[in-house]
Amino acid sequence: MAAAAVGVCAFFGLAVSAPAAPQAQEAKVAASGYVNLHQCVYYSGSATDHFTTAVPSSDGRFATGTNVSTTADTQVSCGAGDGNYTLVPLLSGVKALNLASGRYLNVHQCVYYSSSATNHFTTVVPSSDGRFATGTNVSTTADTQVSCGAGDGNYTLVPLLSGVKALDLTSGRYVNLHQCVYYSGSATNHFTTVVPSSDGRFATGTKVSGTADTQVSCGAGDGNYNPIGLLSGVKALTVA
Repeated sequence: MAAAAVGVCAFFGLAVSAPAAPQAQEAKVAASGYVNLHQCVYYSGSATDHFTTAVPSSDGRFATGTNVSTTADTQVSCGAGDGNYTLVPLLSGVKALNLASGRYLNVHQCVYYSSSATNHFTTVVPSSDGRFATGTNVSTTADTQVSCGAGDGNYTLVPLLSGVKALDLTSGRYVNLHQCVYYSGSATNHFTTVVPSSDGRFATGTKVSGTADTQVSCGAGDGNYNPIGLLSGVKALTVA
């Protein structure tokens, strides 16, 4: 039938428009709504030690409100901690990432360190007080360079532990956020990765997939800093 129709059009001298080209793959976007990324930073004064959660810890002691919703969260939601480690509101924060803004969820992980305190902490969204920035965004392009603030002078950026991962929101139904908390007993110091560190020593399984991950996937660490299963965790966010 298609060939016959073309023949008829040609016979009567009618111009036939070519079929529209398929939309470029890069123009795809995920479903509408927001990934509300809640960052909760906890601190122990007795240990002079911070750590960060972006999803709830496996043991349930350190909660976060990270979710997918039709509304943009503006107030960070965190647990109270366990008594020893308590919430630091100034370093915690929330960012509502509009899924309709582009194809890629670019997660920027910024790890800061104080040599005087022998203490790390991680941000994946800007801290509420604005001192510790990150470039986490949704965009039509995949970020390849991590974007972080310089810190506040006491805590400065550690590029080797920082990193960025571009998650293609069109490649599956779930954003599986894997949170890996590492600890050094000799330094009494935790730090968190949600995407792999730039130097590759501290891996995480964060990805987009057609299946919802239920087991957290972390690297083995570097011998000095080792993964803490109870504080690590995974959350599958439905985006399609």
